[in-house]
Amino acid sequence: MSDEFRDLLRKVGSGTHTSKALTREESARAAHLMLTQTATPAQIGAFMIAHRIKRPTGEELTGFLDAYNALGPRLKPVSGDRTPLVLNSPYDGRSRTAPIRPLTTLILAAAGCPVISHGGDRTPTKYGIPLSQIWQSLGCDWSTLTLEQVQHVFEQTHIAFVYTPTLFPLAHDLVPYREQIGKRPPLATIELIWCPYGGEALIAVGFVHPPTEQTAQYALNCHQTRRFIMVKGLEGSCDLPRDRTCIMGMGPGKPDTNGLPTVDRFFLRPKDYAFNHSDVVLEDEAKYLLQLEAILAREGSQESTEQLQKSVLWNSGFYLWQSGCCDDMGTGLALAHSLLSDGSALKKLKELQGAIASRLG
Repeated sequence: MSDEFRDLLRKVGSGTHTSKALTREESARAAHLMLTQTATPAQIGAFMIAHRIKRPTGEELTGFLDAYNALGPRLKPVSGDRTPLVLNSPYDGRSRTAPIRPLTTLILAAAGCPVISHGGDRTPTKYGIPLSQIWQSLGCDWSTLTLEQVQHVFEQTHIAFVYTPTLFPLAHDLVPYREQIGKRPPLATIELIWCPYGGEALIAVGFVHPPTEQTAQYALNCHQTRRFIMVKGLEGSCDLPRDRTCIMGMGPGKPDTNGLPTVDRFFLRPKDYAFNHSDVVLEDEAKYLLQLEAILAREGSQESTEQLQKSVLWNSGFYLWQSGCCDDMGTGLALAHSLLSDGSALKKLKELQGAIASRLG
C-alpha cells in the first residue's frame, strides 16, 4: 500500500463537505502513482470513483497532464510548412454515429497537413468502434510499430497513430478499472487533451458537456498551448455534426475579467453550405467499413454512403481551413472534394500502407 497515495485519496474522497481539490503538484503525483501502479488496485479504483463524484478541477487536470507528458511517448518534431494537427477523441470509441476520422486524416495529409491521433482497442465503458480497428480495415495496422517506426512513417506520409497498448502501456494498464467501476473516470479527459508530439501542434479537443470544455481549456492554457480548438462534436469526438450548428471555441482567447484566457466562441452552420443533414447512424460496423473503402475508391452510390462522404468533406473542409491549407470554409470544402475525387486521398492511403508494411517487413 502507498501511504503517500492514501493521503491524496483521503483529500478527494472525504465527502461532499470535507473533500478538497488537489493542487497541480498533488494531481501530477497522484497520476504518476496510478500510472506506475505504485498505488494498489483498491486505492486506484477508490480514487477514480471518488474523483468522478467530486468532479475534477482545471488545476487537477493540469497536474494529470503533467504526468502523462512526463511518462508518455512523444514523436519528435518534423520539418515542414504546416503545424501538425492532433485530433483527439475518447478512447471508448463511437457506438451511435459513424466516425470519419481516418478519411479526414488522409485528405488532410494529401494536402500536406501532418495529422496525429492516438488510442487503443475497444475500451469500456462504451466499447465503441476504435480508430485502430478502422485503420486496420483500411490495411494499416499500427499495433506492433515501435515509436521509432511510427516516427519514420510520420515523416514519410504526414500521418501518425500512437497505439497506446504498445507505446504507452502505463496508461493502457489503467483501462480495466473503467470496466470494474462501471464509469469513465475523470482521468479519461486527458485522452482529449494529451499531445504525443514534441513540437508545436494545433490540438482539436472534442467534448459533450460544458464542464469538460472548461476544465480542458484551463489545462491547455496552463500548459501554454499555442493554439487549440474545442469542438462540441459527435459523441465527444472532434468530428463536426451536420444535424445542428457546430459549436466551437478557438483558444487561447481573450482574457476574462480575472485576466485568465478564455476561448473565442465560434459557430458553423451546415445549412449555410448546403451540408445540413442527419448524421449517419452506425448500425452495421462491417457495412460501415466497406462504405469507407467505397468512398475512397469513388464507388459510393447508396444514400447512406453519399451522406457519409458528405460528412467526410464537411470535416475535412473545416480542418483544412483551420490548418492554414486554405483561407475559408468554402475553399476548404472545395479542396477536400478535389483531393477525394481526383484520387489523392486513395493515393495517400496506399502510400501509408506501403510505409507501414516496409517497417514491419
